[in-house]
Amino acid sequence: MNGVAEAARKLESLRLKGAAANLGPIIERAQSGSLTYQAFLDELVDSEIKDRSERRLRRNLAMAHFPVKKRLEDFDFGRVKGISKRAVDELAECDWIDRHENLLFFGPPGLGKTHLAIALGYEAVNKGFRVCYERMTNLVKILSRADISRSAQFRLSRLTKSDLVIIDEIGYTPIERNEANLFFTFVSDLYERTSIVVTSNKGFDSWAELLGDEVMTTALLDRLIHHAKIFSLSGESYRISSRKEE
Repeated sequence: MNGVAEAARKLESLRLKGAAANLGPIIERAQSGSLTYQAFLDELVDSEIKDRSERRLRRNLAMAHFPVKKRLEDFDFGRVKGISKRAVDELAECDWIDRHENLLFFGPPGLGKTHLAIALGYEAVNKGFRVCYERMTNLVKILSRADISRSAQFRLSRLTKSDLVIIDEIGYTPIERNEANLFFTFVSDLYERTSIVVTSNKGFDSWAELLGDEVMTTALLDRLIHHAKIFSLSGESYRISSRKEE
């Protein structure tokens, strides 16, 4: 084993994979005289930092569980009322996550609520935040099975440790009373500690029927609305509009 390969092996043993992978080319530039000792060290350290950042980004994207990739630049603001491109550009800075604020998107199906939620989630991940996405139906299953399922327990742990939790499609399917209680406890645990993005086709006045308890619903909404930005979207469904154009 030559000296470079041996040095790379030692770097890998120290879990410096980025530095190990780039050691050869950096040494070649140093030997050619184009790098000072300081520049050599800087490049080696920078390669490790870049590699760790890229691996963390890939890991966080995988753990987010986004069902599809959505981009803010693909959202058609001309079709939807209730939110502006300027407002979304400001949200894309993700300062609201640092302040533990929530975002609530309301409106009928097909207006792009999920698109906005996922696209903002991608922006957050790219800025280094830990993000988790779950549809309400799957979140309820996770909460209900956390005591008996290791995978559900692991996912719940990830959710509660996130900087941002996206809960999509609240109100599309009814939930049982015990599930509503678990959901209330979950939101309460995140309150003022983790930002929450909610999308729903139901207005606040319908949530009591959805959750089956008016008092609990009031308490839940109080936690969601406090420190929240609320957007009520209206317009023609993307899917219906596309069908007409076809």
